[in-house]
Amino acid sequence: MSAAPLRLLAHEPEDLPVISAALQDAVAKIGDIRWDAAARTLTLACNRFRWEVGGKKQGGERVRSALQLGDVVGVQARNLRRDAKQAVVELLSVTFEPGEEAPGGVILLTFAGGGDLRVTVDCVEAALADVSEPWATPRKPGHEG
Repeated sequence: MSAAPLRLLAHEPEDLPVISAALQDAVAKIGDIRWDAAARTLTLACNRFRWEVGGKKQGGERVRSALQLGDVVGVQARNLRRDAKQAVVELLSVTFEPGEEAPGGVILLTFAGGGDLRVTVDCVEAALADVSEPWATPRKPGHEG
């Protein structure tokens, strides 16, 4: 039996580890990351591994999901080529670094291979939602160490 689609909200830094855990090992194309400066949002569309349903020994499920961050005042990319729209990145974590003035700070999206996005926000406003039906995948992400 498949779990219901995820719908998660984060309004405090303490809420982000739940979203980070749900997004661990999500894959996306660089072209699926959009910053709308006028709307003050950053949206990441990705294929998320459904850790919450467990999965078979060798496989599991993925689902199309979207993460949207609000109250964004700036975005800095490191080791991510914005012109390589088809390049695939793997998200490792979503963390928060407090700023000088609460509740603002930086939401850090860390990707495999050393790339990251530093998203400066006035406050934590994050939403994660599954937007498709899940599909079977033969590979369960693995971690060394």
